[in-house]
Amino acid sequence: MLPAWLEVVSDPVLEATKAPGVGELHGELLRRWGSSEVWRLSFGLRSVIVKRGTDGQADEAAAYERFVVPLELPAPALLHRYRSPDAGVLVLADVGRVTLEQEPSADGFLAAAELVAAIRSRTVSQRSEFPPERVKEMAERIGRIDFDLSPLTEALAALHRDAPVGVVHGDFVPKNLVTDGTRWTAIDWPGAYLAPHLSDLYTLLRDAESLGLDRAPIVAHYIDATGTNLSLVERQLLVGGGCFYLVALRFIVEEGLRTIPDSVNWIDGLLTELADVVGALS
Repeated sequence: MLPAWLEVVSDPVLEATKAPGVGELHGELLRRWGSSEVWRLSFGLRSVIVKRGTDGQADEAAAYERFVVPLELPAPALLHRYRSPDAGVLVLADVGRVTLEQEPSADGFLAAAELVAAIRSRTVSQRSEFPPERVKEMAERIGRIDFDLSPLTEALAALHRDAPVGVVHGDFVPKNLVTDGTRWTAIDWPGAYLAPHLSDLYTLLRDAESLGLDRAPIVAHYIDATGTNLSLVERQLLVGGGCFYLVALRFIVEEGLRTIPDSVNWIDGLLTELADVVGALS
């Protein structure tokens, strides 16, 4: 079985895999979720990943052009891009067959902390894309928040004075962390943006704790890799958590309710977690 939309990128796929024709390719559906569909296409020992995205997933190539390529971030190499008015298709290097979600381990989470450190180590000259005023803007778009967000706004403003702006992956969770047995790579970059907070490390710790892992070694590993201090990192984590929940809630009300109907069941839990983070910042 092959993706129905393969024709638009068949030439670069055949070039990368050295397959004599489309009919010789083996297709493996890796993910079909909401507005994205991901396949591994292979011929013999050669394989590539092809990803088709719509809505918020349609322009992942822009994140490659803005961040991944110029900053040499730990992401799959972009081999080809195709854009139509309603969808985007990427042909990517295949960086591994095992995700941290499939095989969670303490060592894997430590390696993921190193990835966050590597991403944050890249110096950027552009301004933050999540300024303090965006908290109010996103809350108005979400329309379901009935508690005071001013502690988050104030803490985010302080971070803009105290911490450097860096790349935020935006969906740094185990399903998007892949290994080939030697190195780890972050995949799925359409939500990347610039900010001084650490939502990527926050979501990594959130998943680690849900598996019963201790957060302290992961935070310490990140601090060792970056040379920053615990006090600043803890502030970046709390603010990053608040920003993560705002982004997730905005996605659900503006896109997820249409593309992932079950996401309606995520709202109350995310609101509770957002309230907890804001309370910790008070």
